[in-house]
Amino acid sequence: MKCLYCFLGFLLLAARLPLDAAIRYHDVLSNERTPAYMKERNQLNGWSSDENEWNQKLYPVWKRGDPRWNNSWKGGHVKAVLTSDSPALVGSNITFVVDLVLPRCQKEDDDGNIVYEKNCRNGTGSPLNSYVYNWTAWTEDGDRGDGANRSSDVFPDGRPFPPHPHPHPHPHPYPYPHPHHGCGRRNFIYVFHTLGQYFQKLGRCSASVSINTANVTLGSQLMEVMVYRRNRRTYVPIAKVKNVYMVTDQIPVYVNMSQKNDRNSSDETFLRDIPITFDVFIHDPSHFLNESAINYKWNFGDNTGLFVSINHTLDHTYVLNGTFNLNLTVQAVVPGPCPSPSPRPPKPTPSLPPAGGSPLQWGDSQDEGCHIVRDGYFETSLTIVEGILMVNIIEMTEVVTPVPQPDDSLMDFVVTCQGTIPTEVCTIVADPTCRIAQDTVCSPVDVGDTCLLTVRRAFNGSGTYCMNLTLGDDASLALTSIHLAVPGRNPDSSLRMANVALVSISCLAIIITVIAFLVYKKHKEYRPIENSTGIKGRGLNIFLEQAKVKFFPGSQEKDPLLKNQPGIL
Repeated sequence: MKCLYCFLGFLLLAARLPLDAAIRYHDVLSNERTPAYMKERNQLNGWSSDENEWNQKLYPVWKRGDPRWNNSWKGGHVKAVLTSDSPALVGSNITFVVDLVLPRCQKEDDDGNIVYEKNCRNGTGSPLNSYVYNWTAWTEDGDRGDGANRSSDVFPDGRPFPPHPHPHPHPHPYPYPHPHHGCGRRNFIYVFHTLGQYFQKLGRCSASVSINTANVTLGSQLMEVMVYRRNRRTYVPIAKVKNVYMVTDQIPVYVNMSQKNDRNSSDETFLRDIPITFDVFIHDPSHFLNESAINYKWNFGDNTGLFVSINHTLDHTYVLNGTFNLNLTVQAVVPGPCPSPSPRPPKPTPSLPPAGGSPLQWGDSQDEGCHIVRDGYFETSLTIVEGILMVNIIEMTEVVTPVPQPDDSLMDFVVTCQGTIPTEVCTIVADPTCRIAQDTVCSPVDVGDTCLLTVRRAFNGSGTYCMNLTLGDDASLALTSIHLAVPGRNPDSSLRMANVALVSISCLAIIITVIAFLVYKKHKEYRPIENSTGIKGRGLNIFLEQAKVKFFPGSQEKDPLLKNQPGIL
């Protein structure tokens, strides 16, 4: 009898050994074990327990550093990038996307095969072959059937692949048809793993999956993905990636703040006496709050009171300089399932609970049904300073230069502003539509205590221009825009000026010639006969005096030369 017990025990131990030796999903995908009570609570729809067995023969498992990773892909290594639209409000859906980054020069074609890009060469400069992996040819050579009964077309847990969609109404010669719009054959196997559960699917170079977070524990969670590629009738691991996602019971809120004339809105420094626009963005990619009633409660920290609005945008103006604490509470009344009935009658709950209530509140009024109240919070500190409030161009004049340039027109702009004194001025000259910039000029300015300055700018010929003029300091930028018509220069103006100059020079030459002739004539008429040096000198003086009297008459004498020669006979 004792031997019989030993024999039965041996049989039981032998039957247990394969179960203990079998590799399971949690052994392949993660070393982190999820407690059983969490698995039961966090059960995801359509996901399976990671206690299931993994077919290691069909889907080999390699540890980090295994040399087989070096040959898992032709031409290099494949990198997997895992992203999500986290954080997710509990009860909403969160989506995960895996993208494969192929080695250099490789891409996926419309049929799902991996090919080399055209005109791409390897390090030796030699052109590359067309295919990296021609899975279509593998399918044609290995199986001419419909592909559904192949023993290798199963996931690691032995479940068969889902039937491939047939977008064409007519039969296709290939087991996996070649549809349009890039929906070719799916040759990658993605295994997602989180919260002690897994989900497996076929895909191309990108795959996505969504889960509902209604039963997910709040806080940070881990998602892992293993990616395999086809290798005829087996599969080869090519990448493994993990990422952290967040589930929260508070509405994820972000506020975008903008203000006219503010130089940099990201520094949370704004200008006094100019409205600031606050625009609230709620992170809700799965549209979980679409049917909710949402209220926005503002406290701007400047003793102006509490503002309640149903609009996600609001303008507010600070009239004093300083630092102010901004607080925003977003409250959403989310339609939801009613709680389980209790023996005692439920207490009535107002449709809009007070702000200090618990994050999760239920209401069951007959008019509105049951609902859940969720809150979101945003706070920041704002610095309010003075700045340039307004800029105006009060006068425009054309600059007339003595020697004009053929293709250049100068304009002067008299500019005034309100607020602080600017330290720089910038102009952008564009075409009449204000879309194509032609010239940008910035320069420092020093205008003293009064904001009044003249800005001179050059324009490339005549025509209509759009000009933006900006005055700025450390905190603000004030802008004004104008359309102006630059007058054209007459192409004959330079020729006329040259002709006038030529005529003037000609007239001057004629006058000089006449003067010289008269002087010469008088000199010849009054030249003395003597050969005396003194008489010659007096004769020259007589000539000069006579020319002076001719052109600058100063007396009524007809011939003043007679007075200077009392002794001449």
